[in-house]
Amino acid sequence: MRETILKKLTEIEKSENIKIIHAVESGSRAWGFASPDSDYDVRFFYIRERDYYLRLDKTRDVVEYPIDAVLDINGWDLDKTLRLLHSSNPTLFEWGNSPIIYKTTPFFAEIKSIVNDYFKKKAGLYHYLNMADGNYRAYLKGETVRAKKYFYVIRPILACKWILKNNCPPPMEFAILADTMLDESVKPAVSDLLKKKMSLAEIGEIPKIAVLNEFIENSLVSIKQEIQALPKETKTEYTQLNQLFLRALNLHKAGEQSCR
Repeated sequence: MRETILKKLTEIEKSENIKIIHAVESGSRAWGFASPDSDYDVRFFYIRERDYYLRLDKTRDVVEYPIDAVLDINGWDLDKTLRLLHSSNPTLFEWGNSPIIYKTTPFFAEIKSIVNDYFKKKAGLYHYLNMADGNYRAYLKGETVRAKKYFYVIRPILACKWILKNNCPPPMEFAILADTMLDESVKPAVSDLLKKKMSLAEIGEIPKIAVLNEFIENSLVSIKQEIQALPKETKTEYTQLNQLFLRALNLHKAGEQSCR
């Protein structure tokens, strides 16, 4: 599948006249709890030619290619990426931390080196808290529940716990989060459910797991309280990002390998 993905990325570069500077896997495969039939969610950052950014009639700042039911590919323009980095968009940190990298460049390493300068603790916490809370209320409140949704609630809870403890973006890998942030009392239940999810094409619905629901409810309450106690965060400047963006445009224009 990797060769298919790389081929599609090359086709997208040619058809869109862009340069992809970093491409990764997101979603369950990057999180480490994919089912045998999980699809591939490929995400990338790209840059266009310098003159494009001086036009009045710009197109969208995203490229989307839903190939089929198995493969979905989309990406963000560099200007969108850097604006979202300035606002501490959690999705950007997720893509940047993916353990599955399909393509990268030396230029993305420059971006990576400053990413954590723009991480805002409260923005990340609210992102993951809302994800956990929303999925919990929608899928895990009944007597029977969708088994895989436990991971779409527990993972963001553990991400919140990571941020509160380490003051930095959480790793994508569920195994790291579970090993370091998960309460010992629920580890056996999570481990057992994870084995089932990764071995079966579709687990379907199961009776709710009381120990996990209790852990989730207690965690949501405590995380909310901790977020409310955090001080207001200061805004960051655009200066460093502006310089990086101009450098990227000059590299692209010159055709240097850093942006190829």
